Amino acid sequence: MYRDKYRLIVPFLIPSVTLYVVFVLYPYIRSMYISLTRWRGLTPSTDFIGLENFRRMLGDNLFWNALTNNVFYLLTLPIITIAMGLFMAFLLTQGVRGARFYRVTFCFPQVMSVVAIGVLWSFIYPPTMGVLTALLRLLGVANPPVWLGNPDTALGAVGAVVVWQSVGFYMVLFIAGMESIPNTYYEAATIDGATRWHLFWNITLPLLWETVRTALVFLAIGAVDMFAITQTMTQGGPSRATDVLATYLYERAFLQSEFGYATAIAVSMFLMVLLLSTLLLRLTRRESLEY
Repeated sequence: MYRDKYRLIVPFLIPSVTLYVVFVLYPYIRSMYISLTRWRGLTPSTDFIGLENFRRMLGDNLFWNALTNNVFYLLTLPIITIAMGLFMAFLLTQGVRGARFYRVTFCFPQVMSVVAIGVLWSFIYPPTMGVLTALLRLLGVANPPVWLGNPDTALGAVGAVVVWQSVGFYMVLFIAGMESIPNTYYEAATIDGATRWHLFWNITLPLLWETVRTALVFLAIGAVDMFAITQTMTQGGPSRATDVLATYLYERAFLQSEFGYATAIAVSMFLMVLLLSTLLLRLTRRESLEY
């Protein structure tokens, strides 16, 4: 049987391995080669230039501007989203009336299309007919900010939409983890005089740490992307205040036909995500707690 099992395993593996090589591995290798060329995407031939695209990238102010905006998202979105998700999950597991309704309501934005969310918030942010502007005026604010038209507020406004969309999903994820923790731990700690804050910090969070790590990695990867929501809401404006690497890549490739340079940016994003994920998993690694 030990010899004959491969006759069954190999035929089942061939289709999946073939699909992976053709649609995943080959595009990766091909894109890495294109990043070393000067190619406008209109001819079958390419001009090999080595690392020239990457040297150009180091001196490109627009690239560094886009990267700075990605770093801003990277430093803010995961922390805010996880903090809000944990807080909301903790509240909804404490016997709040209507908790099931709130779970569905808060998670609903996650199932919506990103494009639909961008269009929706485009009706909320406008300075004249926007819902948010009208609400602020009702509260007595005479001159509400031009949220998407001001370079000082546009980046934060787009980030707020991402938090609004994603926090419900991570809330549900954390609720599932919290509800799997045995109540005996909380009962024993309560008898010893622990407050709700002590229960959360010393019991809930340590037992949820693996879930928090996973959420942190996913949110960090999303912060490096940010293409769909940015392209839908601002297209990188105003004055490139919300431009990110993905939108800058799109501009170089499909508007200026610099596919070689755009692919070099894409490869750099891939390396950033790979390095970032590895570092996060190593830095947040701790002893696993089982129960």
